Amino acid sequence: MSFRDDFFRTLNHEKPSEVPFDLRLCDSLMAVLKEKNSDNPSEYFDSGFRRVSIKPTKYPIDYTPYFEGLEKVDTITEWGLGLRGGSMYHFTSFIAPMQNFTSPEEVWNFPIPDVMADYRWEGFDENIKKLKEQGFITMNDEDSLGIDIFEPAWYVRGLDNLLVDMKIDPDMAAACLDRMTDIRCKMVERLGRAKLDVLITGDDVGTERGMMLDPELWRYWLKPRLGKVIETAKSAYSEIKVFYHSDGVIYDIIDDLIEIGVDILNPIQPECMDPVLLKEKYGDRLSFWGAIGTQTTMPFGTPEEVTSVVNELIEKVGYNGGLILAPTHMLLPEVPWQNIEAFVNAVKANK
Repeated sequence: MSFRDDFFRTLNHEKPSEVPFDLRLCDSLMAVLKEKNSDNPSEYFDSGFRRVSIKPTKYPIDYTPYFEGLEKVDTITEWGLGLRGGSMYHFTSFIAPMQNFTSPEEVWNFPIPDVMADYRWEGFDENIKKLKEQGFITMNDEDSLGIDIFEPAWYVRGLDNLLVDMKIDPDMAAACLDRMTDIRCKMVERLGRAKLDVLITGDDVGTERGMMLDPELWRYWLKPRLGKVIETAKSAYSEIKVFYHSDGVIYDIIDDLIEIGVDILNPIQPECMDPVLLKEKYGDRLSFWGAIGTQTTMPFGTPEEVTSVVNELIEKVGYNGGLILAPTHMLLPEVPWQNIEAFVNAVKANK
């Protein structure tokens, strides 16, 4: 049975011949991989997932005028977010260029990159077709083709500002979120036309103690916009599967996510979300991608403990499909290489 067959059997809640798995590595672990003559974790560990990207812009926008009078930035992203470096990537400070905006007009006039320009999509459809013919499952790369809404909106507006806007300045909140929703709809329509297998979308709206914002606020501001993006993608390609990511505890909105067309929930942090409970309650309507703790098992467990966790999850969550095993986050420097190998080997041993 091919990887594609296994993946779609999994999503149809049928037992695959081998549980699909995925993993991503931080820069220091990628350096270890390069010492092993590889620069692609999926290829090296023989996972059948392939992330696809578009070409970089030829015409970067000069956002520097928007940072006059703000904190110093080291770099500015393609989408206008200012970054000030920390000791590693996840300690980078964000500086929001829209933090002092006072009108929706300023939001709508803020430039966005030429992500829909034809030259950036040259060869994209052909690449997806080729990868699928080779038996791989294709999904959008989150860096060059991110399909989130809330996060990029607050990156450029500022988290506190956007949350306050939602409560006392709805016109500003609507402008920030609609601006992002509009471009995301154009992007997913194009991804659908290319017959992408898995659309990765989502926003971090949970903490380890509960939702970051009131569930009713999420339902008012984010649910309809996410629903519009998903509807656009599935209208363009009815077979596309929608993967929704949010860290933290999001029990309150799972029924809502199913209602608007989410097929796969990620990352299922076992430190604060119970994979077995989710399987029992939603296993006939959702598949689960993740569930291997990156705050516990992967950095601090022994290889034997990693193997035990994998076996238990396959037994209790993946017994009739519906499970794609993966660490719940990019693996960071604290993770021993032996634990990565133990994770992969344990998955492959369950046939």
